Amino acid sequence: MKILVRNLERSITEAELLALFEPFGQIDSCVIVLDQGTGKSKGFGFVEMTNPREAIKAVKALNTLKVKGIGIRVKVAE
Repeated sequence: MKILVRNLERSITEAELLALFEPFGQIDSCVIVLDQGTGKSKGFGFVEMTNPREAIKAVKALNTLKVKGIGIRVKVAE
């Protein structure tokens, strides 16, 4: 199940994003979307989890969590 993570602080790395989701289950992929011109984070990314039940738990637990002082927004990607 693909999860959209928005409102990320621009310095967050894919490893840090992965570490947020790992406690909830197996991760298939973790990507922070980068600006092609600058190579810097656009402030959002995607995490794909194998088990939909674990993904829903992660979404509920992490939505509005403050990461580096900013409340992230987490939802199932459409």
